[in-house]
Amino acid sequence: MEKTDDQNCQDRHEEDNPKSSPFDFVIKQFQGKKCAPEKKKEQPSAIKEFFKGFDFGKSEGKDRREIEETEISNDGADDQSERQDPSVEDGLSHLTSEAKSPSGEQKFNQFMEKLGKKPSSKNLDLNNCALSAADITELASLLPFLPELEELSLSWNGCVGGTLKALTVHLHHVSLLKVLRLNNCRLTAEDVISLGEAFEIVSQLEELDLSWNSNIGGKLSLLTKKLQEGCKLKCLKMTDCNLTAKDGESLDTALQHLVELRKLDISCNREIGGGFKASTAHLASLKNLEVLDLHQCCVTEEDMTVLSQVIPLLSSLQELNLSSNKNVGLSSDPLLGRLRFLPKLKSVTISNCGLGEESLSSLAEAALHLPELEILNLSWNKCVGGNLKLLLGALKLATEIQVLRLSSCNLVAEDLALLTSLRQDGHLARLQKLDLSYNNNISDEGWAVFCQGLGAFKELSELDVSLSPSSCRDCRPWFGELLAALTQLPALAELAMQRWALSESQRKQMEGFNQDNKRNIRFDC
Repeated sequence: MEKTDDQNCQDRHEEDNPKSSPFDFVIKQFQGKKCAPEKKKEQPSAIKEFFKGFDFGKSEGKDRREIEETEISNDGADDQSERQDPSVEDGLSHLTSEAKSPSGEQKFNQFMEKLGKKPSSKNLDLNNCALSAADITELASLLPFLPELEELSLSWNGCVGGTLKALTVHLHHVSLLKVLRLNNCRLTAEDVISLGEAFEIVSQLEELDLSWNSNIGGKLSLLTKKLQEGCKLKCLKMTDCNLTAKDGESLDTALQHLVELRKLDISCNREIGGGFKASTAHLASLKNLEVLDLHQCCVTEEDMTVLSQVIPLLSSLQELNLSSNKNVGLSSDPLLGRLRFLPKLKSVTISNCGLGEESLSSLAEAALHLPELEILNLSWNKCVGGNLKLLLGALKLATEIQVLRLSSCNLVAEDLALLTSLRQDGHLARLQKLDLSYNNNISDEGWAVFCQGLGAFKELSELDVSLSPSSCRDCRPWFGELLAALTQLPALAELAMQRWALSESQRKQMEGFNQDNKRNIRFDC
């Protein structure tokens, strides 16, 4: 059959171009696709592996689309791997760094471990830790992680001085702080200013202890002028801060804002004497005051006049310490007699006050109205010797008395006999601590009588019968009575009898008694 022209044309085309398979067609598609100059060409072996298992007898159009889409997807993935977005890399690096950095709690634990302290989120005690200025700065940076902190103590760290502002500016992170102790920190005027500013931040503060910071003297107003109405401070201690009479006057101004105050301790400030004369009105407003410590403040006669008017008005007062103020005993103002208006008094400490027989009598009369009295300290008042009988009525009524201190009072045998008879009559039943030290005038007979009745003090836990440092006496006349009494005192834990000479056999007896009964008997002669 003769072929048409069209058929001849087709035959020639097929001779020049043999019939191609679907696989050849796909390869042509890959070869014909335009690519970026830097892109690597797909190797034939990889292409064959890619299309292994394909059925090319099916729809050619569908296969072609799938292959092209796969190629485009692969090209995009290659492009992405070759051109990584720098911002993504930075983000991943940041996240990795965050994951590796310690948390606030971990930083705090590491800080405490460095100082050899156990971490506590509520009570941070860093007393005597040899803190450096860098430590204070680091501590300040940790305050945001301690929102439950209630007590912070940095006492006895000298380097706190001059660096306190680094800490106080962060105190708003610890709004629950109730106690701040900064004893002996060498605080400066700048620190006092920073502390005053902190009062506006730490509104819940209840206790502030600044004792033994000598540079506060003359600068207290920098602190007190920042006190505001509604202050919740309950305890203020400024022992031995070199406070002056001027500071005493500024404390007076501040008292109007301290209506919640329970304890005021400004003891051992020898220059503050004369600073109480303007404090009458404000001191009397401290209706909640329970503890007033003014020992060794060199109060003047003018101060005594003020205190005689004010102290009896402090209806909640429980503890009063006026020791080492000679004018207490010499002043004509009847302060001690007016203590009768303070029925809640539990502790009266007036050692070394230069008491005379008249002032002792005033105290004895007032003590008749102090049914809750637990502590009476009359040490270093020489007039007590031979006159303890003036207190006989008060000691009979003082059913709660637990501590009686009569050190260096020039006591005589009669005074010891009085104590013994009181106990034998059923009084002083709760007495736990009795200090009779430095009374060198008591005769051997007096000590013997006392030791014979000592076994009646069943609650006694501490007894001091030591002599003054310049003395040394033989205790053989009454040692046997003492040893017998010790076996009748189950509660006695400490006995001081320094400067009493003991023989070798007596020493062995005392040492054996110590070991067998787990007591602490101190002797040195």
